[in-house]
Amino acid sequence: MSTLSPTQSPKTRRKPSTRRRAGSHVPPYSSYPSHDAALAAIRSFLKCHTAYDAFPVSFRLIVLDTKLNVKKALQCVVSAPLWNSDKSKFAGMLTVLDIIHLIQYYYRTASYDYAAADVETFRLESLRDIEKELGVAQPPLLRDHPSSTLYDAAKLLIQTHARRLPLLDNDSETGHEVIVSVLTQYRLLKFISINCHKEIQGLHLSLRKLKIGTYVASPPHEVPEGQNPYHPIATASRNTPVFDVVHMFSERSISAVPIIDDEGIVLDMYETVDVITLVRLGAYQSLDLKISEALNQRSPDFPGVVVCTASDSLGTLLQLIKKRRVHRLVVVEGEKGRLLGIITLSDVLRYVIGKVGIGEGSQEDEVKSLPSESSIKKTPKS
Repeated sequence: MSTLSPTQSPKTRRKPSTRRRAGSHVPPYSSYPSHDAALAAIRSFLKCHTAYDAFPVSFRLIVLDTKLNVKKALQCVVSAPLWNSDKSKFAGMLTVLDIIHLIQYYYRTASYDYAAADVETFRLESLRDIEKELGVAQPPLLRDHPSSTLYDAAKLLIQTHARRLPLLDNDSETGHEVIVSVLTQYRLLKFISINCHKEIQGLHLSLRKLKIGTYVASPPHEVPEGQNPYHPIATASRNTPVFDVVHMFSERSISAVPIIDDEGIVLDMYETVDVITLVRLGAYQSLDLKISEALNQRSPDFPGVVVCTASDSLGTLLQLIKKRRVHRLVVVEGEKGRLLGIITLSDVLRYVIGKVGIGEGSQEDEVKSLPSESSIKKTPKS
């Protein structure tokens, strides 16, 4: 397990019993004015800078033709922009959730032998048909221009519940669309953490006080027998079949599920990328395995589970994003680390940007002390 700490990078600990958690970093007195000022300064910073500014110093962009079959695509990436070569135009994004939907479709409608054979020829262009068959919402055909402000790009991500935003331009000679890059929630938040160091220090109110994240609705001992004691959070045990978790991913459009014991102690996290690993290996039958068995096939470079307490601060979380790649944190309580909640990057971005509709934007948030253009720091090589 890894813990949230303001002074050092989290260290991975394999045994839950040896896990340390960060203490509270909330000041003993009310500090809303400075917190609100820091938040307003960050929003003004985002309104003054474009998506292009957040591009890393060096990066590569993989674009997949919709004629490519799924199995070959997954050997390259788990997420990428799609290109319709027949029409020479952008065709959306391939995401991990698309593959999760495909796996669920096969398990509902076909035998293992048929699925194993069909996936060899199944093309990316047919993924939208699978979503129609399952009755799940199809992802919107999102796009934005690199010159759009980061504030507007963030609002678009929030409103559409997307984790990635393709950035497109038009070729000046042919007029055809050109996929320039993809802006992710993580890269946007990391750009903030690198360039708004002073403002982040002012964000010292607790995550729970700011209502960032999803938390267990009631203490487990107050939940009637037969009901999920950790509602509305989806959970699993080491004995849960992998496909049951795949169903949770597809039905709830989530990307990770905490693995807990009978007491609610967080043991691990099972993620959509773990399922993709099995698919890449051609081990479709492994989806019937228990979680404990599937975790043995996990890549050895898995970074571990990052945990925090509800009293940790937003500023501390953003400092962590600056140091390491984080997609979610598990909120725990007590010495043993009982599950209390989950915080995703979507939750963090939604709070930082605020409840502002697309096309809106108030100049009242703007402050004078913004980083100058010459002081803007690019994110490291992707």
